[in-house]
Amino acid sequence: MDAAVKQLAADGFPVTDELLARLSPLQYDHINFLGRYAFTRPATPGLRQLRDLHTDEDDDDRGQE
Repeated sequence: MDAAVKQLAADGFPVTDELLARLSPLQYDHINFLGRYAFTRPATPGLRQLRDLHTDEDDDDRGQE
């Protein structure tokens, strides 16, 4: 999340202390608190590119089954 916040700030998004205080990965419904998780390292090091917030495309395919 730190890398995403730094990228947003570099792109000119107003990252304020109030915004950072409310930032949490626990706000997402895809986290299953009752399951087991396997965390493996990606084959290549590094982070993927952030999606462009200025596009209208929605890559989220939830509910389209």
